[in-house]
Amino acid sequence: MSTITCTHVTPECPVQATTYGYYPNLGGNIFFAVYFGICGVFQLGFGAYFRTWTVMIAMAIGAFMELAGYIGRILMNHNPWDQGAFKLQIVCLVLAPTFIAAGIYLTLKHVILSLGPQYSRLRPQLFTWIFISCDIGSLILQAAGGGVAAAAGSANQTLLKVGDDIIVAGIAFQVATMSVCGLLALDFFIRVARQGPGLSGEKDVDGNGGAKNIRTVIIAGVVAYFTVLIRCIYRVPEMAGGWGNPLMQKENEFLVLDGMMMAVAMTCLTVFYPGFFLPSIRKGMKKNA
Repeated sequence: MSTITCTHVTPECPVQATTYGYYPNLGGNIFFAVYFGICGVFQLGFGAYFRTWTVMIAMAIGAFMELAGYIGRILMNHNPWDQGAFKLQIVCLVLAPTFIAAGIYLTLKHVILSLGPQYSRLRPQLFTWIFISCDIGSLILQAAGGGVAAAAGSANQTLLKVGDDIIVAGIAFQVATMSVCGLLALDFFIRVARQGPGLSGEKDVDGNGGAKNIRTVIIAGVVAYFTVLIRCIYRVPEMAGGWGNPLMQKENEFLVLDGMMMAVAMTCLTVFYPGFFLPSIRKGMKKNA
């Protein structure tokens, strides 16, 4: 019997025949859903307080898309053949890191403004224009691939493969974008250390002590950068192997290399919120007397 018509787990439609081949772990996926939901609420609160509107929008969208993705996986624990839940989680979990990466680029721009834009080979404004534009391009590719795959469902394997290939291209483009940004950021920090005041000698950007404890937000941003990058690198072979490939059917790897990596990134950018440390990122905040 063909599994194309399967809607629930039965002897004729075993869980092993689904794309993932397992019941998503209920506890682990509930944890991530709740965690990203809490981070999203904090991102909205901090963003409204500090008026860091652009960072707030990017990070909150990323957090709530992660929440929606894990809700889809929770629903799949009840019914692994639930196509609606599968489409929800694949689209949201593929796209969410793009928004979080945008938050990292925005933070980097203001770190450069605080430490000295003269040490950057690229003007700070161009970091957001170029890399967020590339992020949007990656987002469009991944969204298009997700849309094609969602439309194909499990019935049209040829169209499903096309959607998968488009998603892989989008993720690979995101990895390349992040790699270039990382190299430019590394070059900037080396130049600041060798030619400038170093990370403990930031300039006074607001007349009240400058970006205090800027090292903290730099370390948090670096950790967030690498965790998002690790997640994207993991996703390339995971998606490139085709739907239902052996790597895609290993949930432990997914929860660590996707879920945990994104949770660490969100933690870094929430606990060490850029608005705490970078006055230039705030819009309209009243200065303390």
